[in-house]
Amino acid sequence: MERLFLFIYQYRSFFTFLVLEIVCVWLLVQNNQYQGAKFFNSANSVAAGINSTSQNFRDFLSLRQTNQRLSEENAYLKKKLEQRNQSLYSLNVREIKDPVIINRFDFLSARVINNSVHQFKNHLTLNKGEKDGVAPGMAVISADGVVGKVKAVSDHFSVVTSLLNIDVLTSVQLKRTSHFGTAQWDGSSTEHINLLYVPRHVQPLVGDTIVTSGYNSIYPEGILVGIIDKVELKDEALFHSISIKLSQDFRKLSYVAVVKSNLKEEQEALELLIEEK
Repeated sequence: MERLFLFIYQYRSFFTFLVLEIVCVWLLVQNNQYQGAKFFNSANSVAAGINSTSQNFRDFLSLRQTNQRLSEENAYLKKKLEQRNQSLYSLNVREIKDPVIINRFDFLSARVINNSVHQFKNHLTLNKGEKDGVAPGMAVISADGVVGKVKAVSDHFSVVTSLLNIDVLTSVQLKRTSHFGTAQWDGSSTEHINLLYVPRHVQPLVGDTIVTSGYNSIYPEGILVGIIDKVELKDEALFHSISIKLSQDFRKLSYVAVVKSNLKEEQEALELLIEEK
């Protein structure tokens, strides 16, 4: 405190000059209309700039909550879209009144809290678990496409087997031709996956869209997987060699939707019964 008083005393002339300048400016602004208008306009501009910067900072801090709300809304819209598709199907093919069929899939928003992409068998961890309704075997998708399948759950967390896993086989479909194939990662590029078992009589083209086939009880039909960016066919090969550019960048995963198939157990039980016979 003593040093502060000493500092003020040493520079008393400067501080006196500063106070007098402030008083002069105040008198000038108060007693002159033009200067007053200029001052208050400038002050308002500065205040607006400060408020804008402050608001942008607050918006930045709330990005997590905003993303969470958008993710939940996206999951809700996916469910409504699936219900709409089921309703359109019922109009074109048959009348379906069973609400279980119409509400075949439920979507639960979740945040990715851990993710690996540089191993041969990659996994990711979500912040939703058994208490949230997540169970092993459920599909996981994002706004950009297929992500993977739930492998294990605890009360509050779940581990997902990523599409970037050499052991994962996913039934897919060429959207243009409706031909089916199997997508499998070869462990190399995190941006590409291979499309297998497309016979040589099919004519896949670079730029064709690849989506889920709906041939299993996990993924809804028509979820984007990626775009064909390379097609090769050797002279004596039975199948094309096809590379798919993944629609989802797995290095940028943030929020996903866990897909619950309400008819999965019924379908699998019936298929198992047929196999046993």
